[in-house]
Amino acid sequence: QVQLVESGGGLVQAGGSLRLSCAASGTISSINRWYRQAPGKQRELVAQMRSGGSTTYADSVKGRFTISRDNAKNTVYLQMNSLKPEDTAVYYCNNRQSLSEPGSWGQGTQVTVSS
Repeated sequence: QVQLVESGGGLVQAGGSLRLSCAASGTISSINRWYRQAPGKQRELVAQMRSGGSTTYADSVKGRFTISRDNAKNTVYLQMNSLKPEDTAVYYCNNRQSLSEPGSWGQGTQVTVSS
C-alpha cells in the first residue's frame, strides 16, 4: 500500500496562507482527498481531486483552498489562502482508487490559525 506523508502545517495568523503537501511513496491514486479534524469534531472532507482533474470542495473552504497534484513528484497539494481561526485542525491526505475503498492515509499535519 502506498505510504503518504503530509507536511507544510504550522502556525499562521488569520488571513495568511499555507501550502500542505502529501508525498506518496509510489504512484498516487485516482482519487485524492484532504480531510481535517478539529478538536472535538468529526473528520470532514475538505477537498477532492479525481484523476481527470475535477475538483470539489467543502462549502466552508470554497474560493480559499485549492487542491492540486504533481504526478511527476507523486505529490498532492492543498493551497490554503485567507485562513480563518475555524480552519484550525489536523489535516490528513487520503488516496484511493475508488470511492468504495478506504485507501491510504497520512499521519496528519497540524494547522493552527490565530486570530
